[in-house]
Amino acid sequence: MITQELRTQYLLRKDITFLNFGSFGGCPKPIFNKYQDFQLELEQEPVEFIVKTSLEYLKQSREALGNYLNCSADDLVLVTNPSYAVNIVAKNFPLSPGDEILTTDLEYGACDRTFQYYCNKAGAKYVRQPITLPLTTKEQFVEDFFKGLSPKTKLIFISHITSSTALRFPVEEICKKAKEKGIPTFVDGAHAPGQLPLNLGTLQADIYTGACHKWMMAPKGCTFFYVHPTFQHLFDPLIISWGFNSTSPSHSLFLDYHQTQGTRDLSAFCTIPAVIAFMDQYNWPAVAKECRTLTQENALHFCKLFNSIPNSPITDDFILQLFSIPIQTSQPIVLKDLLFEKYKIEIPVMPHENKVFLRYSIQAYNTQKDLDILTDALRDIIKTTNLIDI
Repeated sequence: MITQELRTQYLLRKDITFLNFGSFGGCPKPIFNKYQDFQLELEQEPVEFIVKTSLEYLKQSREALGNYLNCSADDLVLVTNPSYAVNIVAKNFPLSPGDEILTTDLEYGACDRTFQYYCNKAGAKYVRQPITLPLTTKEQFVEDFFKGLSPKTKLIFISHITSSTALRFPVEEICKKAKEKGIPTFVDGAHAPGQLPLNLGTLQADIYTGACHKWMMAPKGCTFFYVHPTFQHLFDPLIISWGFNSTSPSHSLFLDYHQTQGTRDLSAFCTIPAVIAFMDQYNWPAVAKECRTLTQENALHFCKLFNSIPNSPITDDFILQLFSIPIQTSQPIVLKDLLFEKYKIEIPVMPHENKVFLRYSIQAYNTQKDLDILTDALRDIIKTTNLIDI
């Protein structure tokens, strides 16, 4: 249950209606205080921290994450963001001329650009399988997605929850079918941890990256990168440093290569046990369910306001704590800036190819009042400007 005590734990500005947790999230006070404790410890004895104690803290973080995600701690490394993990995979995954990577045409733009860059270098093809909106059923999605499969497909890359459309994809079914066909899978789970129960032991994804600094509420710059042991040998680090030819007692090249990368502030990584303890304290599955209910109960209201059709059925199969409203505007940046500057609402207006979505996020500090404020602002904009076509 979401309590007033929980709502007061966030550091977000009180003068802003914050409906964009999906972009960067907000770190609660107890976690942020722990983060600053680690930073202070670093500055008080930087050599001891970087060379010795931080390694133990990282081990504790990976173990806590392993328990949370149901996987081995040794199959996890911590990186700054999901894009970093995507770059590790895209740069290293073995491709020959004519090979293909299968994805959807609804993926995060930075990931598309990364894979396209390295496919171009290899003479491979990045296949963005068209997904028809609105979605109807999980079964139809899986059928439509695998129409892009060919004998040349070497990897499947797919979002767990998309950024622009806010849709939950049936990755469980995708990974199962890919496993049957002998094709490795890489799931971009930037938005998944903290929104839904994530069990890497049963998901069957070969590679997975999830942001801890989004819905898990860790400080910024904290993401996990999971690789099944079968594939770990493929992925050289983006930065060659002391982890190469290491004499570390970890006996894991995967950890040595990707964890030991020179001087950097590891404090955000070290907070993960505190992050998970915070979620346990407040019964986060129940909190996420309340947020999901508020998200879903308002979805059709906003679609009606814009005379638009939702991107999918409003069910747990597709919609969790994010909802993207299809809108008609030729000036998305102007609309976003107006919502922030005049109405003090932080919310993204997201172009995706020839479509535009206004996406709201619901986290534990949000209430119906926040969405009512958004409704009033949008009605005023529709009435007084020509930014939105109805």
